[in-house]
Amino acid sequence: MTTGHLLVPGRGIPKPQHWQQQWADTKPGYRWAPPPPGPPFILEDRIAALQQIISEDHQPVVLIAHSAGCLTTVVWAARHTGPVQAALLVAPPYFEDVPRAKLPFKTIVVASRTDPYCTFKDSAGYADDWGAELVDAGDAGHIDTSAGYGPWPDGERLVDSLTIP
Repeated sequence: MTTGHLLVPGRGIPKPQHWQQQWADTKPGYRWAPPPPGPPFILEDRIAALQQIISEDHQPVVLIAHSAGCLTTVVWAARHTGPVQAALLVAPPYFEDVPRAKLPFKTIVVASRTDPYCTFKDSAGYADDWGAELVDAGDAGHIDTSAGYGPWPDGERLVDSLTIP
């Protein structure tokens, strides 16, 4: 059985150049969970949509979340179980009430030292609490299109490290 890849979007609709959108467009087996609806970001709706997509199939999946999609992922994990093998959480924003329990699957948090939505210290705290490996992206802004992230080969390698054939 192969591993599927679910892209968990942030609060907006990614630009065509955004690494998540490029992966959705070019990588077989990568799909949105849920498709980016754009603002407003309604967490309960996103969690319900993610649960529905995960429960539709018993295939193991890797969750690939960006920004507010990281919040969707960790709140989903606090409430649900499913065939999630691993998660790549990229540029989690700061939220006061984010779940801080260890995640039940292998996780990598990618954090920038210049993210306008979360300090590196807070991201490192999330990684520690979630039992995740922390990857220091350096001066990478929000690891999005405005920070120069279209193609992202380092991100692809991180996903590959999470995927068990």
